[in-house]
Amino acid sequence: MWERLIVLVLLVTPFCARAEGVLVLGDSISAAYGIEETQGWVHLLRQRLETQCSGLPVNNASVSGDTSDGGLVRLPDLLERHQPDTVVIELGGNDGLRGLPPQRLGDNLTRMIELSEAAGAEPVLLGMRIPPNYGQAYTRLFEQAFKNVAGETGVPFVPFLLDGVVEAGQMQRDGIHPTAEAQPGLLKNAWPAIKPALPDHCDL
Repeated sequence: MWERLIVLVLLVTPFCARAEGVLVLGDSISAAYGIEETQGWVHLLRQRLETQCSGLPVNNASVSGDTSDGGLVRLPDLLERHQPDTVVIELGGNDGLRGLPPQRLGDNLTRMIELSEAAGAEPVLLGMRIPPNYGQAYTRLFEQAFKNVAGETGVPFVPFLLDGVVEAGQMQRDGIHPTAEAQPGLLKNAWPAIKPALPDHCDL
């Protein structure tokens, strides 16, 4: 009787155990558009955690062209599949480029944060800005959407992931995507928000 129970526990436990890791839910900025995947900032994060966080896995679920609408649709399945400790949300840039309502962006980001927390994960929000040619009013509302969500939810927040990158001219010819040389700078910008959201066992 006891032997059968022990065997059953051993068989079930691996499937019930919570996975550990970081889930990055982003767009082309995190999908390493135009450069090698191994040059992207998410891969650089993976390398850092391999040495500093006992090989904590990093699952990159970023899709070029994705909007906050698409991220919100994809997130529930990703949470169930990966059961991450940390969810890094880097979405919104394509919402701005398509002129989608900033209010909807804010609502989507808030919902993704709520879903992540309900799944037991620590969410992180990486903000974005858009070119000034979209008009001062829209640009202001777009940036404010990120700030409002971060203020209302209290999640770790980076106002502009590309801070310093644009000024340094480290952009591809399209003027939208950062070069390979810019990727360490992206990780440097994101790290202060990601670090406190990592599991306690990480020796950082």
